[in-house]
Amino acid sequence: MKKQSGASDKLRSEYDLADLLKGGVPGKYADRYRAGTNLVLLAPDVAAAFPDERAVNEALRLVVRLARIPKAERPSAG
Repeated sequence: MKKQSGASDKLRSEYDLADLLKGGVPGKYADRYRAGTNLVLLAPDVAAAFPDERAVNEALRLVVRLARIPKAERPSAG
């Protein structure tokens, strides 16, 4: 929807900002962000294959190692 000229950016009356922010923790992920943590959203079918972040990291490390194998040493598919 296009914004009309002269329209204000005020919060709609049906939204209670105090209620929306209730329970929020300022800077909850700030340390992780500063540490360089990358958050990635996995597709549901992919996420179902991994029980935890350790399993995902192990699988990705294996992919990295396999990608470094020279083509002459790779087993043929089939």
